[in-house]
Amino acid sequence: MTTNYDTALVWFRRDLRNFDHAALHHALANCKRVYCAFIFDKDILDPLLEYGTLDRRVAFIHDSLTELDAALRQDGGGLIVRHASAAQAIVTLAEELGVDAVFVNEDYEPAAVARDQFVADELKKAGRQLLRFKDQVIHEKEEVLSLAGKAFSVFTPYKNAWLKKFQLAAGGLDSSLLPHFDCTPKQGQLGVPPKLSALPTLAHMGFESCDLAALHLPAGMSGGQKLLDDFLPRMQRYDETRNFPAVKGPSYLSVHLRFGTVSIRSLVRHAMQALQSGTGGDGAAVWLSELIWRDFYFMILHHHPHVTQRAFKPDYDRIAWEEGAEADAAFAAWCEGRTGYPLVDAAMLQLNQTGYMHNRLRMVTACFLIKDLGIHWQRGENYFARQLNDFDLSANNGGWQWASSSGCDAQPYFRIFNPITQSEKFDSEGKFIKRYLPQLSKLDAKYIHAPWLAPELSLKMAGLSLGEHYPRPIVAHDEARKRTLERYAVVKK
Repeated sequence: MTTNYDTALVWFRRDLRNFDHAALHHALANCKRVYCAFIFDKDILDPLLEYGTLDRRVAFIHDSLTELDAALRQDGGGLIVRHASAAQAIVTLAEELGVDAVFVNEDYEPAAVARDQFVADELKKAGRQLLRFKDQVIHEKEEVLSLAGKAFSVFTPYKNAWLKKFQLAAGGLDSSLLPHFDCTPKQGQLGVPPKLSALPTLAHMGFESCDLAALHLPAGMSGGQKLLDDFLPRMQRYDETRNFPAVKGPSYLSVHLRFGTVSIRSLVRHAMQALQSGTGGDGAAVWLSELIWRDFYFMILHHHPHVTQRAFKPDYDRIAWEEGAEADAAFAAWCEGRTGYPLVDAAMLQLNQTGYMHNRLRMVTACFLIKDLGIHWQRGENYFARQLNDFDLSANNGGWQWASSSGCDAQPYFRIFNPITQSEKFDSEGKFIKRYLPQLSKLDAKYIHAPWLAPELSLKMAGLSLGEHYPRPIVAHDEARKRTLERYAVVKK
């Protein structure tokens, strides 16, 4: 990009940082004057209020913006923040400031694509431009295709093609091929926000404050860096620890990736450098693979936007799911952690109380809803979308379609997680279960995974009465498995 502009506006969205930021970098490199803005989008926030005034994600964004504004002020500028319908507010703000162009980082969700097209069209009418840049992924859209020039639908060949772009001739990975965007402004280059652009309070927008520290959810760029610093020494063992919910195995950076308080390029660079140096072991390779899965799901969403409404594989839309009052009651039990299967219930309580769920448990709970209870995967997808701090449309949809076997490169329909054996394998001592189900804390590890199998004496010694202190199972797994195989038989015809 070589075009120079007099004045520009950088519109922050899911990229709440002032470093290694593609749109900010290009604006600073090509414009004499640069303003920065964020819009609390009423089109997104108002529907959230239907579910209550406490939203951890809105609080996370608010805290992150406070830090971003302070960082921009140190550089002589600041952040213009408004609470309005974002599409029209940006067009109006561009006119108020008299900018030549609005710089943004690409957003790939269908609603965001439509919003950005509206903004581009409205700006064009006024002789302005909307300039879009790749920032939240490493490779986007058509950048990783098969030899036939088509989008991949299976992860492993996609991953191999993705990695090939960073492959050295002699083998290995070259992290220097990852760009790093300098965002250092010149003296006086950043525009000072108008006086009436103070950060609106959560209360002003209809939301309650939230104690993120109590949730171990540090916000902003500093929060992301803190978690990254904590994870890097653990990365080498990531492959060994990531599946155990009672162990500190994950990076916990997913919410920071979701809102861009960390740079995806920085995370990938750390993984590649660990592999290059030989210090990363299998852990760095597995973590890098997980980051590539993120790109993969963004790519799927771009090429197959129908996945937000129906199955990736059309045949799976023929499945007859459980409906009616009994299904609704089962769904409510799943949501509230009352299924009678301790690992499933503990995971759902973790989600409801903290907004976080361990990745292994996302698979277990999703599979239980779909293949034990026979409930449509979209109901679970929508519930996770409301509850997860790190909710990302592409990854959430991809995960649920994977669990339902209806997505790209999904688990086979006949692969049905057994919630008891999953519990015994990944929480053998019941440490995670006891954290969220303290009423089971005195139950022997032998029976904590399936309390209904415990002898009456063991239950009595644990002070536990099934049906009173903890529910009996709402479904028998072996019977549910048979019904699932019958339900999925339609996809073979």
